Amino acid sequence: MTKREFKITQASRGAALAVKIIPKANTTEIAGIEPDGTVRIRLTAPPVDDQDNQELVQFLASLFNISQQDIEIVAGIESRNKLISLLNIGAGDVERIINQTVTGG
Repeated sequence: MTKREFKITQASRGAALAVKIIPKANTTEIAGIEPDGTVRIRLTAPPVDDQDNQELVQFLASLFNISQQDIEIVAGIESRNKLISLLNIGAGDVERIINQTVTGG
């Protein structure tokens, strides 16, 4: 598998990344990196009554070991394409965790 670069931005209090969700999947997981650098995430929740956004925040909090309050969906709340703000974690840590998860290492 070719390693793709993904979009991540270092901010003063954390990091931001672009994600594309795939709702109603069999499992919740990082599914890969899109050609444009967007992180593709499968969610078991349907895109109904904010269930997908809630599951996304829970998943990211667990993945990055940060509080759910440190995660904000900045753009795309009603879209599959979202911009996520992660507080209290650096871009380098986010990149390392995503790369380990995608490559299984």
